[in-house]
Amino acid sequence: MPTTLNGVIEAPATPPKQKKSITLKGVMQAPVTPLKDDFSFDASGFEKMVDFHVRHDAPAIAWPHTKAESLNLTIAERKLGAEVAVNTVAGRVPVSIFVGTLSEEDSLDLARHAQKIGADAVLAISPYCRRPSQEEIYDSIVRIGTTTDLPLLTYNSPWRNGEGVEFTGELTRRLIERLPNYIGMKDASFHSEKFLEISRVALRMRPGFAIIMGVEHLLPSFPLGACGSFSSSGAIAPNLCNKFYASLVANDWATARECQYKISRLWRLFKEQYPSSLKGAMIMMGRPVGPTRSPLPTATKERIEYLRTQLEELGILQTEPHGW
Repeated sequence: MPTTLNGVIEAPATPPKQKKSITLKGVMQAPVTPLKDDFSFDASGFEKMVDFHVRHDAPAIAWPHTKAESLNLTIAERKLGAEVAVNTVAGRVPVSIFVGTLSEEDSLDLARHAQKIGADAVLAISPYCRRPSQEEIYDSIVRIGTTTDLPLLTYNSPWRNGEGVEFTGELTRRLIERLPNYIGMKDASFHSEKFLEISRVALRMRPGFAIIMGVEHLLPSFPLGACGSFSSSGAIAPNLCNKFYASLVANDWATARECQYKISRLWRLFKEQYPSSLKGAMIMMGRPVGPTRSPLPTATKERIEYLRTQLEELGILQTEPHGW
């Protein structure tokens, strides 16, 4: 039985068999969190969204990232959403669960829960709201990585967590040496020199290490070791996402460039009032997912109309699926 919003858990009689290895590649989708008009979590809407992504060839599901309002969700809601994701995907593609919270105990709890429900991986981030040293980041990630035997990913986001709060090449080396289940990193450093050092260290030590970029930086990163991206663009343009990755694999750089230009324009469009602009654009595609939880703003009618004109100009309204 899934976790209920009052936090009650009924564990299965036999723990699910855990997968020891997964392959991550392509434009993997990181869904937003559907909310009802009263701002409560919309479990049935989330089920429709996850299924939409898988039916439109998303190679993996990753939830709840920042675009999913993760820090505005309760721990009970995050557990429920994780269960909905795992149950809806039903083994069709890998599901990774983001466990970053303001409390490390909550992160450990979410990691254990992800293993119990049969998720395929967990994604951890350096501690929030302070400037931890490299040693403190190392200790935190090791605690999470040894709490579960699920494959572990880390999220490198120095622009969000503060200058110097990052996964360096040396920290990556130490974590790979310490954790056999450390299989990849989402690199949001947006810094080519630092990315190259992480790629050099990680891929020499662990050739299958998954280096995952933001989709807006995937084209220049792909020849240097990136395997794909965690993206929300598939909520609007799954056909474009799939075409983009296929062109990268085929070394069709002319097509890849055109796809990258268009996807980067989409990202700039969503970046303003993020993630409410993304939710507003989904309305234009016939996939409404409700408001954005305060203190984040909900897209206004004027903003949604502007998004419509931009999506039409990009050809998205004409070439991408509408509805669920």
